[in-house]
Amino acid sequence: MRLTTRLTRVAVATAALALTVPTAAIAADYPGPASPGKVKPRPGGGKTFKVCTAQQAKAVKRARRGAKKPNCSLTIQAAVDQTLPGDTVKVPPGTYRETVTISGHRHDNIKLIGSPSNPRRTVLALASLSRAQRQNGVMVNGADGVTINGFYARDYLGNGFFAIRVNGYKFTNLVAGWGGTYGIYAFHSKGGEMSNSEAFYNNDAGYYIGETPPQSKPIRSVVKNVRAWGNQLGFSGTNMRYTTITKSQWYNNGLGIVPNALDSEKYPPADENVIVDNDIFWNNFNYFRGAPFEVRQGAKGLSYPVGSGVLLYGSQNTTIERNRVWGHFLVGIGAVDAIELRDRDEAAIRGISVTDNVFGRDGTDLNNYDLFYPGTIRGTNTDNCFSGNVGVQKTLPLTGSTLKPCPFRGEIPIDNSAYITAVNWLGDRTHEAAWVQHAHPPFEGITPLVHYSGPKKK
Repeated sequence: MRLTTRLTRVAVATAALALTVPTAAIAADYPGPASPGKVKPRPGGGKTFKVCTAQQAKAVKRARRGAKKPNCSLTIQAAVDQTLPGDTVKVPPGTYRETVTISGHRHDNIKLIGSPSNPRRTVLALASLSRAQRQNGVMVNGADGVTINGFYARDYLGNGFFAIRVNGYKFTNLVAGWGGTYGIYAFHSKGGEMSNSEAFYNNDAGYYIGETPPQSKPIRSVVKNVRAWGNQLGFSGTNMRYTTITKSQWYNNGLGIVPNALDSEKYPPADENVIVDNDIFWNNFNYFRGAPFEVRQGAKGLSYPVGSGVLLYGSQNTTIERNRVWGHFLVGIGAVDAIELRDRDEAAIRGISVTDNVFGRDGTDLNNYDLFYPGTIRGTNTDNCFSGNVGVQKTLPLTGSTLKPCPFRGEIPIDNSAYITAVNWLGDRTHEAAWVQHAHPPFEGITPLVHYSGPKKK
């Protein structure tokens, strides 16, 4: 990126675009969006279908004609295909070299159950499949209220667990790793739950909720008690709405949590989201210098500001409160307008409340900048405020002139110096020139990840 000392429109647009664009979301070829429709009541009961254990599968294959065979399916997909609304499929521990598709209302409210207490015992291992077969571990397409519980998906080229065009889903006790795009992903859907899960080593984001349809009576999505590490982004949400992210750990990613607004998907901007009571730390993974996944060319061409905990990009009516944020070499919590959006009102950071967060882990593991907000780029009313945050030692701008105390209503003019500083971050090909690095005190046995030197596959 060519740097300039003047804050021109071109420079601002280029910088804003480079801040957080999740390129894999733009490039992916998914079914076209359609209305998820009305929420259907959950039926009670239903049948239970079982997938064969390895021993049972051998018995089925060896059984002679007319002999009694175990009452089980040889594949997960074969069991799923038999289900009607409210049915359950139980999958025993083992390694399954297949992908699973749950498509259409015929399968509303089914439950696909593996090993909830230890998801790594029931593995969807996709490495040996063809590229066409390796896209998703489990895809739920247009089937409402489906529960996926207790699986480990790995070596997918697309997504580990993926819901599209649904009213409600429950993704719980899942592990998604060594992936191509997203670990656990919901797109163009209303309501849902991602919980008690882990996502790591994904080329884009560990978790993603995007293109949420606007609703007069919103159905909230909840992300709780999850862990994301070793991804480009821990959480990405392009045009995400009505989502609460809570009681989770976001660490050792390139960036931690990045709600954002883009024209590449419907319904911008990200709106009415809550990020509350999370541990957000050590998101300094410079994947450009090496990663266990292939850093795709699209991502290589963009300069994410590696080393940040939370970065809002064109988000509105968003609450960030009571999070613990520490150990970032660049920024703890930041916000910037999505300047390249065509609609200036959608592009603005507006209605943001950043309150009662705790920075720096009692002074032992500081962020370079605790708070970053350069003000309003496009001159619209913003109503953004920052109050009650503990342990704040350094902000950008350094004077804190754009960090108005709550409540606040009105425009916050841009601080040119602060924004030019961000432009310079993005012009750095090393992604580290603006970092302030330091050693981290131990935390829960986790090893900080900055430069990856491990195996490509595991």
